[in-house]
Amino acid sequence: MSAEEVIKALPKLEQHVHIVGSIRPETFLWLIEDSGMDLPYETVEDLEEFYDYSDFPHFLVVYSTVNDSITRESHYERITYEMMESQAACNVRHVEALFSAWDHVRRGLDYGLMVDSINRGIRRAERDFGVTCTIRVDLVRNYGPGIGMKVLDLIEDKDDNVVAIDTGGSELGYPPKPYRECYRRAREMGLHTVAHQGEGAGKDYVWECVEHLAPERIGHGVAAGRDPELMKLIARKGIAIESCPVSNLRTGAVGSWAEHPIRRFIEHGIRVSVNSDDPPMFGTDMNNEYLQLHRNLGFTVDELFQISLNSVETSFLEPEAKASMSRRFTAEYEKI
Repeated sequence: MSAEEVIKALPKLEQHVHIVGSIRPETFLWLIEDSGMDLPYETVEDLEEFYDYSDFPHFLVVYSTVNDSITRESHYERITYEMMESQAACNVRHVEALFSAWDHVRRGLDYGLMVDSINRGIRRAERDFGVTCTIRVDLVRNYGPGIGMKVLDLIEDKDDNVVAIDTGGSELGYPPKPYRECYRRAREMGLHTVAHQGEGAGKDYVWECVEHLAPERIGHGVAAGRDPELMKLIARKGIAIESCPVSNLRTGAVGSWAEHPIRRFIEHGIRVSVNSDDPPMFGTDMNNEYLQLHRNLGFTVDELFQISLNSVETSFLEPEAKASMSRRFTAEYEKI
């Protein structure tokens, strides 16, 4: 078996994938038709230019267009099920999926019905593919901390399979400090905490995030790779980084593979996971993420397996489930 075949066979855990960002092109076309949207796309080929991003703000515009095609709570069941099917094809055993609830609540969709729909998709996929999944609710920072508190109210009323919160969306111009009380409240509610940071803004935002939000994990964190002292602080505080390498290249967060900070993170003692972020939008999946690290940055099979184990260790699974999954991953790896 070649190194690349072994990499594909590695058991994996996905920590950072957006449910909306997992919509397949074929499914997006179905959503356009079902929602009656006036968009000039009829075939998958029509979408190739649509998915060609000039920079991170442009990507957010495209993401918002796809997001707006969800006009029924029930849409989420199909989207989630298909996301899990794609993950299973990459030997992913557990997924922590991001759901930006307020994007839809503000347009009149019911939060509880969307959560029910997501969980129906999760349960069907677990039966069919053996992959488990939990939900992380993105407060979406550009709505402001007041809306963040309203989203926490929604979670407090219905937290079925919701284990964590995050702040994604636009970064530049939306510093993390105003969300301090949201994060404090989330922890009091028993939720885990993550923050998208260092993707669309500089290292100062990451410093502020670490100081005021104290997240357990940072999504992307690219800008932190330019500051050795900041990386030391992140490692010392035990904050893990959810790295999304292909996404970072596609959105221009890094200019080339040589610039990507993932190795620097690891060298500074930061526990790193590797993730697909918005897989169909970036033409990637979990196997490709691992393969690209091997091809472009020289990661060995053993190093990539260690990333898989780190992903389990820094996941939001319960301790017994973590220990069980780590043993399972090791047993599978020894048989490859």
